[in-house]
Amino acid sequence: MIKKKIVDLLKKDIMLSVSIIAAIASMFITPPSKELLKDIDWHTLGTLFMMLTVLEGFKQENVFRPIIMLSTRFKTMVAISLFLIFGVFFTSMFVTNDVSLIIFVPLTILLFRGGEREHYILPVISMENIAAIRGSLLMPFGSPQNLFLYSQSGTDAANFILHMSPLCIMSAILLIVFVTVLYRKNLKEDINIDSRKVAGEWTKEGRVCRISYILLFIMILGTIVSRTKYWPVAVVITIITVLIVSPKLFTKVDYVLLLTFFCFFIFSSSIVANAEISQFLMKAVAGREYWWVIGLSQLISNVPASIVLYPFSKNFAGLIYGADTAGLCSLIGSLASVINYRIYVREYPGKGKDFIKTFTLICWTFFIIVVIPGWLLSHWAFF
Repeated sequence: MIKKKIVDLLKKDIMLSVSIIAAIASMFITPPSKELLKDIDWHTLGTLFMMLTVLEGFKQENVFRPIIMLSTRFKTMVAISLFLIFGVFFTSMFVTNDVSLIIFVPLTILLFRGGEREHYILPVISMENIAAIRGSLLMPFGSPQNLFLYSQSGTDAANFILHMSPLCIMSAILLIVFVTVLYRKNLKEDINIDSRKVAGEWTKEGRVCRISYILLFIMILGTIVSRTKYWPVAVVITIITVLIVSPKLFTKVDYVLLLTFFCFFIFSSSIVANAEISQFLMKAVAGREYWWVIGLSQLISNVPASIVLYPFSKNFAGLIYGADTAGLCSLIGSLASVINYRIYVREYPGKGKDFIKTFTLICWTFFIIVVIPGWLLSHWAFF
């Protein structure tokens, strides 16, 4: 029974399977040792664990209910689409791109079904995918790869935001253009939604949990931005608080993502420890970080690609700009895109090809427009 569950999990989560295979293969490249375990970025894993735990708490206690209620007030397709897309765009900066999609994609499907506008679901959630990838790039904690690269870089939060803002602003303008093109035949097309059908309720019993999760979230953001060496204390506080207010929450945390990260850290540490491979990658990657991370991301996704290539990169800007552009090329390019796909096919079984077709058309159009400006900006050094 347990063996069957493990096999089903590996079949369902391709990235987990790839990460485990990569970690096992790396054992033959560099045998396991205490040094390799020390090289694993436990800081990033600890921070990611806290974020995943608290954001799952947000989901369980419907902390985002005010956003859902607000969305039902819009009466035109242009207005509600812009609200949903930019809801993803801005929330992804603070709750990570995958979590913002988990919040807004099901909401989009629910709202458009309720308003009898289902034929707009695919193009809008494809734009939400872009919004998640390009909105989250602004903040150090907006995406897993940003969290990792920021923690490694040594730059401060203000400098990070300054360098990422041109890409963020350009992407926001392009998303408005894309929405206008989608509804070009009738910019005033209406939609009517019953708020009672789409918004949950806040229970009095959940008040303590909601307040606790919000306070923990503020603490986690402070831990990330301040780069404090006492981050293990924050992890302990998070664990103790959740054990007190809602211990069952730990059964809902996305441990698969944590395990995926852990396996790729093992792979990356093993590669770095091998002199021949390190020498090859040092020569091949240095000066070409932007294109290398975009290309490699199409094979193993942008998060593990960032982890693998960081030790061999000399141009930090090229690496992070490329990582935050790679997700526009394919589903594999970003874990957030895979999450989006899963949500859609769960609601519409058998329509995976339709999703891929629409997603690829819209995202590649966006990618073609932004890829060269991103490469030019990658010459603007962070340090």
